[in-house]
Amino acid sequence: MNPATSPDNVHTGPAVERRRVHADIPDDKAMLKAAAQLTRDIDKARPEIYWPDMLVSAFAGYALLAGAILLEPTWLAVLSGVLAIYPLYRALLFIHEISHLHRDALPGFRTAWNLVVGIPMLTPSLMYDSPHRIHHSRQRYGTAEDPEYMPLALMKPWSLPFFVLVAALAPIALVVRWGVLAPIGVVIPAVRRFAWERFSTLAINPDFRRRPADEKDRNWFLFQQAGCSLWALFLMSTPFWLGWKPLLVAMAVTGAVATFNQLRTLVAHLWENDGEAMTVTAQYLDSVNVPHWIAGLWAPVGLRYHATHHLMPSLPYHSLHEAHKRISAHLGAGSTFDEASHKGMWPLVGRIAKSTMGRRG
Repeated sequence: MNPATSPDNVHTGPAVERRRVHADIPDDKAMLKAAAQLTRDIDKARPEIYWPDMLVSAFAGYALLAGAILLEPTWLAVLSGVLAIYPLYRALLFIHEISHLHRDALPGFRTAWNLVVGIPMLTPSLMYDSPHRIHHSRQRYGTAEDPEYMPLALMKPWSLPFFVLVAALAPIALVVRWGVLAPIGVVIPAVRRFAWERFSTLAINPDFRRRPADEKDRNWFLFQQAGCSLWALFLMSTPFWLGWKPLLVAMAVTGAVATFNQLRTLVAHLWENDGEAMTVTAQYLDSVNVPHWIAGLWAPVGLRYHATHHLMPSLPYHSLHEAHKRISAHLGAGSTFDEASHKGMWPLVGRIAKSTMGRRG
């Protein structure tokens, strides 16, 4: 393969003409055809990759979190807490994979992930699963109905740091959601409806309102809600018999996980759509690939290939690197496919920030 088109050497400089994303960009049929044809043999989720990756990440994170609570001296506890952030972050990101897994793929994985990660971190898969599929809808991506889209590049400069830093409050919000609103909602239907519509989705669009759950999902969602509510109530009780330290340390670490994830989310798209329905190619170009291997550290579980994922949402995370390599080699440098590849996180932050500078005030 030509090194110029390898995934860690994709053209992301002057050779690629950068265009502003807009809804009228026509579909590149050659790219869509290549994406479908070149990846048919790597479209199956492999349990020998999913299970150990998720379980090792989760238990390593919990062990380090326990160290942050229990270890002495203080510097060792702080180090353990800092090290806990990454494996917990990686384990949590499997919520994205779950939203795209076929119901018959990886038997037991959804339940295991919720028991091991989703419920303990108060972020069950119900908060992402169904709503995330709206984000991949051809008619609703980037519109007011998309729970995961805000036109950040078209907003005020102060919106970017606020967008990232507000995520640090996520642990408090989740404890309130499951430990306060859920129990009250059992006896007050209006609170139950309010909590479901406004606080049961990992949404960044403040105008999104979640619709009632499908009948087929209600028992599964009830299991997750009950588990989160019981765990949140347990966490709220710990200061009375364990003191405040365990809860505060856990919330500090998970708040850091949420903030780190929000920073990754900031550069997952270019956020240049103003609310119109977009073609698949326009959605692709509004999404981001960062092919360099370093991006796999801050965007793990395949998320450094977020644009490629938007072309093939059902492709498992462990196949995205190979898919990106094949399509890049087939279409070549300077293609539409190449346009979604970027150099790194900070150039992307700079691009989005620069776009907001004309909107001061």
